[in-house]
Amino acid sequence: MAPTPAQPQSNDLPSDNSKSYQAALFLANQELALQLIEREKRAEELALANIELDFQNCEKQKRADELAIANIELDFQNREKQHRADELATANRHLEFQLEEKELRAAELLIANKELAFQNKEKENRARELVIANQELAYQNAEKEKRAAELLAANRELESFAYISSHHLQEPLRKIQIFTGRILEDEYGNLSSKGKYYIERTNLSAKHMRTLIDDIISYSGINAGERKFITTDFKIIVDQALGLLQKEIESSGALIEVSDSCEIAVIPNQFLQLLCNLISNSLKFCKLGIPPHVVISCIPETHNGFVRISIEDNGIGFSMEFKEKIFEIFQKLHEKTEYEGAGIGLTIVKKVAENHGGTIDVQSKVSIGSRFDICIPAVQTPTAY
Repeated sequence: MAPTPAQPQSNDLPSDNSKSYQAALFLANQELALQLIEREKRAEELALANIELDFQNCEKQKRADELAIANIELDFQNREKQHRADELATANRHLEFQLEEKELRAAELLIANKELAFQNKEKENRARELVIANQELAYQNAEKEKRAAELLAANRELESFAYISSHHLQEPLRKIQIFTGRILEDEYGNLSSKGKYYIERTNLSAKHMRTLIDDIISYSGINAGERKFITTDFKIIVDQALGLLQKEIESSGALIEVSDSCEIAVIPNQFLQLLCNLISNSLKFCKLGIPPHVVISCIPETHNGFVRISIEDNGIGFSMEFKEKIFEIFQKLHEKTEYEGAGIGLTIVKKVAENHGGTIDVQSKVSIGSRFDICIPAVQTPTAY
């Protein structure tokens, strides 16, 4: 509210001056009132402006907050975009590497395909060659079977011829031995030195011929004889062989040991001859001045169903380069003047082992001795071999 204008005091001023003063005062009061009104209007306008400013400030703050939130989201989105960009760059590098690997693998696959195509052609060529080779092999097998049949028939004829011939040779040989024996007994003193030499050589040759014929008959008999297997104790056959060789054992002072024995399925006569031949060799090929020591054993080998017969001696032995030669017929490692025999004994031994479906092996050292190992099946069938 505007202040009430001061009233002029009538006693203090003259009336004209008082009127002027009052008029001036009235004008001043009106002007003051007008100013007050203007001030109030300005105050109201300022209040409105302040309200509007507060509103604008609030809006600005809201916009600032929204902008801050938008900036945070934008920053997050930028980081996400950078992360995705990094991942994409890594993925691109992986993809480039994979593409390079694929190209490399494609190149390798191309080379492999070329090699495979070449190999397939080679296989086709080999297949054609194999077909031709199989045809040739079939033809060769047929020829071999034919030759084997012919050879078997020839061998049978040869064995029969050898057996018959040997028997026919015995009669004239017996007469030669009888007549040379009579000359040596009755007429030896009447002979010249050359005559004595000739008749002695004739007698020795006749004895050698007798040994040779006996061995041929033995060998022929082994091939032609009946193969009837009997299960017996190995020691029984050894005792029979030692009985047949008793004279030689006693004269050589040999020590014979049987370390192990077991049951064996054998053709008795053939296996007896095998043992006789091997033991006889051990007695014959002994070192000078040292009695023969022969160790005989028979051990079952349960892991393979075979029986191993071993005959080991302390004789003169031989070089292993002759390992195969000693089993060939009429082959001797020594001069006949050194050791008697026709060179057929071990051939018979090998043949007997084969007749039993077995094998024979030998280990020997010069001046140390020899060991013969014969392996035969523990169970035999009559028509197996």
